Parts: sequence; structure tokens; C-alpha cells
Amino acid sequence: MHPARAACPRRRRHREREPLAAIRPARDDGQARLTLDTYLARHGETEWILNGRHTGRTDLPLTADGEGEARALGARLADMTFDAVLSSPLQRAVRTAELAGYPHPRLTPLLREVDYGEYEGITSKEIRARNPGWQLYRDGCPGGETPAHVYARATEFIRLCETIDGRVLAFGHGHILRAVAAAWARLDITAAARLQLDVATLSRLRDDPEHGRLIAMWNAP
Repeated sequence: MHPARAACPRRRRHREREPLAAIRPARDDGQARLTLDTYLARHGETEWILNGRHTGRTDLPLTADGEGEARALGARLADMTFDAVLSSPLQRAVRTAELAGYPHPRLTPLLREVDYGEYEGITSKEIRARNPGWQLYRDGCPGGETPAHVYARATEFIRLCETIDGRVLAFGHGHILRAVAAAWARLDITAAARLQLDVATLSRLRDDPEHGRLIAMWNAP
């Protein structure tokens, strides 16, 4: 990765697809395979992030600072090329993609934020006042998604990436992207709680021919 450069408001079309040099030596099964390389970008700041409220299906815009964070993210990505750019359909993710230089991402509901059900719009402190000891990835949300459902959705997103021959960039949300990382590494869903993920950061999930699926970069500003 190149050091971050000054934020630039210009937009950019997807660059010309670069040749895929991803065929690696065969694994133990004797079959060569493509090396997967997936970058995860969390969207910029929203008003509810500032006050700690859980934001799932509520479709909030970015704040002014969040838009600046998205442009700075674009500066980090400027020297990279991607074979596919995906995004959650929620506007905070789509707008981050646009401001980062990708105005036409492929939208997929697999990248939507976790459905918090009855916990939508309230803080973790308020939730634990009702349900002491509550943990999202262990307990889920009443009226929302269960941890098993979140994990299944994350796994399905990884399968989607496996159909793309090349480097993928995905714009999404804090809790679903942590679940994707846990599923990628074939960890239990509860391991996602130990992965801090800040706004407008980049993470990289890479398939290594010797060591398998790696979390090669995480929460990089």
C-alpha cells in the first residue's frame, strides 16, 4: 500500500482491468487455483456513529466529516486497480464508494449492516441496561438477525468473491465486515467481537498459496 495522499474530490472510472497473475502452485490436492484478494472498506462517519447508536437498516447519510474521510480513502486507493467493486445498497456505503472514486459499485444486500431489530437506534449501554452482558455476535438482536444468520450472510459474500477472477473492493459496515473477516478465516462468529474496525478504514483478506486464508491487513487508516 502507498502512503495516504492529500484527499482529492475528483471522481474516477474503474481503471482498465489489469492482467490477473494469480495462478499459484498446486496445493496438496494437486489442483492449481486462483488467489483471492479482497479489500474491505468501512464507510465514513454518520450522525449515529458520533453518539454510538446502532445503525442497521436506518439509511443515514454521511456527515461532512464522513464525506471528507471517504475522499481521503479514495486517495489511498488511487494507485490500485480492482476487477470488481461491490457495495452495500445503504447510502452511507454507496456515498463512500462514490467519493472514493467508484461511482457505480455493484450493489449487494450481502453487505448490508446487521439487522439490529429492537436494538436499532440505541446504544450498547442502553441495550445492556435491558440485557446485562449482551454481546451482538453471541446473542443477536430480538426482532433482528441471529449470529448464525449474520455468519451465513458473510459466508455467502465470500462465495460471491470467489466467483470474481481478481481483486475485489467492497464497501460496507462495521459489524458485517467483521463477520466477513471471521468467516474468511473460518473462525467462530464470536471472534468478530475482537476485531476493532473504525470508520473509513481499509482491511485486506488474502488467499495465500501456502498458508490459506489470511487477514493480511486490518483497520488501516
